[in-house]
Amino acid sequence: MASIPVDAVPISRSRASRSPRGLALPKRLVPVALLLPSLLFLAVFFALPALGLICYSVLTQATDGTVGLPLTAEHYWHFFTTPLYARVLLTTLEISLIATAIAIVLGYPVALVMVRSSPLIRQAITIIVIAPLIVSVVVRTYGWQLILGNGPTGILNWLLLKSGITRSPVALLYSETAVIIGSLHVFFPMMVLPLASALGKIDPRLEDAARTLGATSWRTFRRIILPLSLPGLTVGCTLVFSLTAGSFVTPAILGGSSGQMLGVLVEQQILIVYNWPFGAACATVLVAIVLGANLVSVRILERHRRIAR
Repeated sequence: MASIPVDAVPISRSRASRSPRGLALPKRLVPVALLLPSLLFLAVFFALPALGLICYSVLTQATDGTVGLPLTAEHYWHFFTTPLYARVLLTTLEISLIATAIAIVLGYPVALVMVRSSPLIRQAITIIVIAPLIVSVVVRTYGWQLILGNGPTGILNWLLLKSGITRSPVALLYSETAVIIGSLHVFFPMMVLPLASALGKIDPRLEDAARTLGATSWRTFRRIILPLSLPGLTVGCTLVFSLTAGSFVTPAILGGSSGQMLGVLVEQQILIVYNWPFGAACATVLVAIVLGANLVSVRILERHRRIAR
């Protein structure tokens, strides 16, 4: 029998013991390497501009238009203490919340039909829901301007007058109602698609069991469908609220002076009044509202995951 060298055993053991440690470091760096491009993108195109926005909002603008020191919080104080700007903030929150609530009420039936229907009907509804995203927001908003025209030439008013439902034109354009309608048309798919994804993961046998035990349709929805679809509902509410609060085209065309929102106010202060620090303060408030909505969404999703476990 051939003899085994004494030195071979410790060498092989040392190599075997070193190999997992040598591979452990690259494995730990894989997630970092995968996240690095997205983190760099967010840092360059979101974090740095947001930081510059916050810095501009606390600077002082001189009479000749130059912006610099000293630092001041006067712009935020002016924003929250002026009734006009406070009303714009409340209008932004009101329109965003109402549009989100209506999107929830209309989104659940559409999402349920998408999930429970045959493949042909599902594809047709999906195309109908996604179709508005193909058209430019400006084109869609101008279309709603023609439909909601206040005079008798507006399409909706013309139909109401011809059918005898109303005797005088209804004033819908240049109001909060017009902004809500236009925002729903633009951002409604952002509610339906997450809801449909969450509803598709619910086992239909749970609903069958609830009905077998005598639960009504409303009780089944409230106790089974709604809790299990909470992740999709949270994502949809966050998207609709954030996009509506930060929209500019829809309130600029359909809102007028009654439906003015923060996005329009920022544009006016920077491009018309040339008050960059105050416009940056308004934009910072808008970014804070959107980030707050996203943080609440993340907290709800984390709590739902902990409960599900």
